[in-house]
Amino acid sequence: MCNKFKIFNQLTALCGLVLLLTTFGLGQNTAKLPTDNEIIEKVETYMKATEKVDGFSGSILIARNGQPVVHKGYGMANIELNVPNKPETVFRLGSVTKQFTGMAITMLQERGKLSVNDPLCKYFADCPATWQPITVKQLLTHNSGITNYTAFPDFAKTTVLPTSNSAMFGQLKDKPLDFTPGEKYAYSNSGYFLLGTIIEKVSGKTYADFLQENIFTPLKMKNTGYDNPLLIINNRAAGYTRQGGKFMNAAYMDMTVPFAAGAMYSTTGDLLLWDQALYTEKLVSRKSLDEIFTPNKNGYGYGWGINTRFEKQQISHGGSIFGFSTQISRFPTERLTFVVLSNVQGSPAGRIANDLSAIVFGQKYEIPQERTEIAVSTQILEKYVGDYQLLPNVVFRILLENGKLFGQVADQQKVSLSGETETKFFSRDVAVTITFNSDAQGKITGMTFVQGGATLPAPKIK
Repeated sequence: MCNKFKIFNQLTALCGLVLLLTTFGLGQNTAKLPTDNEIIEKVETYMKATEKVDGFSGSILIARNGQPVVHKGYGMANIELNVPNKPETVFRLGSVTKQFTGMAITMLQERGKLSVNDPLCKYFADCPATWQPITVKQLLTHNSGITNYTAFPDFAKTTVLPTSNSAMFGQLKDKPLDFTPGEKYAYSNSGYFLLGTIIEKVSGKTYADFLQENIFTPLKMKNTGYDNPLLIINNRAAGYTRQGGKFMNAAYMDMTVPFAAGAMYSTTGDLLLWDQALYTEKLVSRKSLDEIFTPNKNGYGYGWGINTRFEKQQISHGGSIFGFSTQISRFPTERLTFVVLSNVQGSPAGRIANDLSAIVFGQKYEIPQERTEIAVSTQILEKYVGDYQLLPNVVFRILLENGKLFGQVADQQKVSLSGETETKFFSRDVAVTITFNSDAQGKITGMTFVQGGATLPAPKIK
């Protein structure tokens, strides 16, 4: 949930739920386009490498004009039972859920039940004074200023307990805003949780039932829904994380916590049905679709990131939630669709989708390579220990334990870091690279954090 519900998932997972960080590709579209057979061959070489190097496990889909060019599973849906992933495997989506929440709000607007220009406080009693200027649209586009609940210091400890709309509202309403509403963009799962509450109040149905009746059933998305661990879901993948390079079962999360920000499950095939419906007016009018895909601050629409890659419009979103990492990318002019669903927390789904699109467009990409760890002295490692400001509300802590460097956000799972050089470190647990920076006197001033194609500077604050 946190483009984040994935701890370390495509960086947006740094909050613990799934945050969106859209990667902007600037490659020139001058390459010769490969044939489908060449695409299949190159994709297989690439995926075998990322399976070996990154521990990728999941399913991928590349489709042109709604027809799969590549549709295949890799790794295991259930390691303990030796069940492989396949195109029919069901995965949690994390923040890919947000585009369905955006569609639900737009459908209700078309039906005259609400307007995205309505004040948020129209739908909440006891609304704090600071929320009075906030609109529904500002929730959709992440510029409301409402603080992101997945970045709360105790978030990881609270995810096993069920919550409710009223309880979440109570948690959020007394928190100060991060900024004046409309002033800037800051990804917030809180906004989409509140949107789910609005959908339920306006429609008179649960969020799950509204999506089922108005989106999933009409589109024949038979393997898509609101997740519930108590339900028997055919072909459901188990979620994993990696610790010290070894697979472990992911931590439990009650699905009332992500709610409308990240609680859905689906398959690559069902997401293709969804993708194809967005070229039609099966769900909403063309006018409403244009509204959904209009970029606002930071290029964000209603649950989608809109940008340019290879000089072509790309509409995409990532997802990150305990045990899973996901990405859907659409190139509407070319009618190309890329879906990557992984059942490994921190898996580089966004980078993989970007590389798959580079293969199809004949652009440059890198096949993952094994990285070599070197020994770094304890004296050097000690200099890196401390807190680094990764995002406005996210502190990345570097720890040294038994001569080994670790990274941690709040009380989330520690991630082991291996030295590639004395200043550059990588993780075998998640696809992240960290380079420590120093001044002329050798004092550590910060780090450069790279994950999923996104690069963030993080000054040392303690």
